[in-house]
Amino acid sequence: MIHTKTSNSSRLNKFLRERYLNLPQGEFCQVTYVWIAYCGMDLCYKTRTMDFTPKTIADIPEWDTIGQTEGFSTEMPLAPACMFRDPFLLDPNKLVFCEVLKNTREPAESNHRNSCNKIMEKIKELHPWFGMEQEYTLLGVDGHPFGWPRLGFPKPQGTYYRCVGADRAFGRDIVECHYKACLYAGIKISGTNPEVMPSQWEFQVGPCEGIEMGDHLWMVRFLLHRVCEDFGVVATLDPKPMTGDWDGAGCHINVSTVQMRAEGGIEHINKAIEKLRKRHAEHIRVYDPNGGEDNKRRLIGCQVFSSINDFSPGVANRGASIRIPYRVAQNKCGYFEDRRPAANCDPYAVTCAMARTCMLEGEEELK
Repeated sequence: MIHTKTSNSSRLNKFLRERYLNLPQGEFCQVTYVWIAYCGMDLCYKTRTMDFTPKTIADIPEWDTIGQTEGFSTEMPLAPACMFRDPFLLDPNKLVFCEVLKNTREPAESNHRNSCNKIMEKIKELHPWFGMEQEYTLLGVDGHPFGWPRLGFPKPQGTYYRCVGADRAFGRDIVECHYKACLYAGIKISGTNPEVMPSQWEFQVGPCEGIEMGDHLWMVRFLLHRVCEDFGVVATLDPKPMTGDWDGAGCHINVSTVQMRAEGGIEHINKAIEKLRKRHAEHIRVYDPNGGEDNKRRLIGCQVFSSINDFSPGVANRGASIRIPYRVAQNKCGYFEDRRPAANCDPYAVTCAMARTCMLEGEEELK
């Protein structure tokens, strides 16, 4: 028996819906604009009709939204940044991720893509590769974890991680539909798995080079919320959705440059880690949207989480701040993993901070 409260919309007749979605649309194309809301955590969208199918991002015109800037409601331009296939309306329709600008053409407060892109341009000769591991938790519309008993709790953690079985894997249909939607869209999703807490899952995006990391992770989050909407449940990126002896949710980032991937690259990896050590507190402030306050509930120094107050690198140690994978240590080249970013981090802010600390010389304090 399912104990999760699902949305009313999910119980509408989906076969009837398909009748309309399968109607021909002639030469027209539906283009859905997606952008980060003013709060910096939520996503928004709206759709317009174009009388041709866009081939590149240059074919997409700017649009506008209503936002808050300097305490006033105002029109704010939506500047198209990257384009994907639409897995919901299908070809030839498109999804377009946008930067939000002020009417002065300066980036909005929630727009970290603009500054991130400038840093990525400075280090493009290093060919920085990023991969991010997004953890999330499925909830009913009432906020109760998907599949959990209405009263009490499921069995303790220990049997859910990368598991199979109806009594352990809650929400697999959602996860697999989301995976296929990402592949259709052209997003660089590289894997998925159940996580330690029941109803908690993870997907991996990358490797992506430069600004592409933030573009793809934000769009894959949009697809996650849309797929969950169809199933009538909610995906939360809260770093600690359940109090007590239940794992939190992170968004670990894997990092490498062309030097780190080359023979003897371990030397460059160790140098980058030492730079991160010196800026531990600054990075913690960047690794969640509330200046580190969200991560205080997650980075508690036990289970598989490092302490928010300490910097702790280690080889093959998933309880460390920074992990050097076992094979990287053996091969003496490759990448390292920063396990500190929270699940609700902004990937533009995280990759920008990583690039400024590890790949640029003489950069000022992180913003």
